Amino acid sequence: MNWLVPLSDIQFGPEEKGAVQAVLESGWLTMGEVTHQFEQEFMAYTGAKHAFAVSNATVALHMACAALDLKPGDEVIVPSLTFVATANAVRYTGATPVFADITSESDLTISLDSIKKAFTPRSRAIIVMHYAGYACDMPAILAWAKENNLPVIEDAAHAVGSYLDNRHLGTWGMAGCFSFFSNKNLSTGEGGMIVTEDDALAEKFSLLRSHGMTSLTWDRHEGHAWSYDVAALGYNYRIDEIHSAIGREQLRKLNANNTRRREITALYREMLAQHCPDLGVPFAHHPGVSAHHIMPVILPNSANRLQFMETMKTHGIQTSIHYPPIHTFTDFRSQPVGPASLEVTEDIARREVTLPLYPLMTDAQVELVVNAVADALVKAR
Repeated sequence: MNWLVPLSDIQFGPEEKGAVQAVLESGWLTMGEVTHQFEQEFMAYTGAKHAFAVSNATVALHMACAALDLKPGDEVIVPSLTFVATANAVRYTGATPVFADITSESDLTISLDSIKKAFTPRSRAIIVMHYAGYACDMPAILAWAKENNLPVIEDAAHAVGSYLDNRHLGTWGMAGCFSFFSNKNLSTGEGGMIVTEDDALAEKFSLLRSHGMTSLTWDRHEGHAWSYDVAALGYNYRIDEIHSAIGREQLRKLNANNTRRREITALYREMLAQHCPDLGVPFAHHPGVSAHHIMPVILPNSANRLQFMETMKTHGIQTSIHYPPIHTFTDFRSQPVGPASLEVTEDIARREVTLPLYPLMTDAQVELVVNAVADALVKAR
């Protein structure tokens, strides 16, 4: 469908095309020097001590879980209002995701109170997800997690370019996992990054990413090694040079793009407050600096969401939902929810709609969306 305003859009230009062309002309396509440069630049950008580019954020999350040696019988506390990969990464290890609630209608990140209620003697870790690029309450969560000897993994898929207390999200916990999927703030089509401050974890991630091998094809090509050992059970989670080349160019544009996302979000807030005052807009005055990955809004209880989205479609406006709660999926209904109810998650998930947000969006398009929202709210009652 030809949307007047799509949900998201990529910003690829001659820089990305030239970077890909240079890789093709080099004759080296598998993970090598371009990926190494991408990792170094990402470390400099985020302040992370170690960074490993991988094929997507799901495998980054799996690597983080695998590095903890999780096994059947272990539990990991996770939000339900997130993409399914957050929980699947736990299940890949044989461990069990235990779902916690979100904080409130104005804060869609995981609730520390709910984490505490989900905690059992089998709990081995916590995964937080910085929803839309807004920070979870990392100081409080980390303080409680430390008291209970629980490592914290950050699902930072939405949060490249997000900060809390001048510290990049993804660098607070034991590991941070970023997504470079096609709709993300930094897009390579498919791709991701895992970062850590821990030297021992970094060594594990290096092995887990590439079959547990102690040297890589690029090392041997460069004459730094002639053979290899397999020191651990690893996976083929490598990225390639083409995706890394795109990532380097996207990283250079990230600050400017995130600034534009911030401006668009501010305009949305101003116009929605004026024209749609009964519409909820989460994260007002939220601490930290968000990457503003998506633009979630919360419909009034009286609104029919399907009717609302269908009306938006007639206006040529694409909308989406972030997210159907994981614990409601068919394949998860046998999984424990945890001792706490997910009352807030279920309420918000029923009423949340995601509006278009991307750097190329114009102020006129924001106005078009807001006018369509006002009409859709009337028709959805």
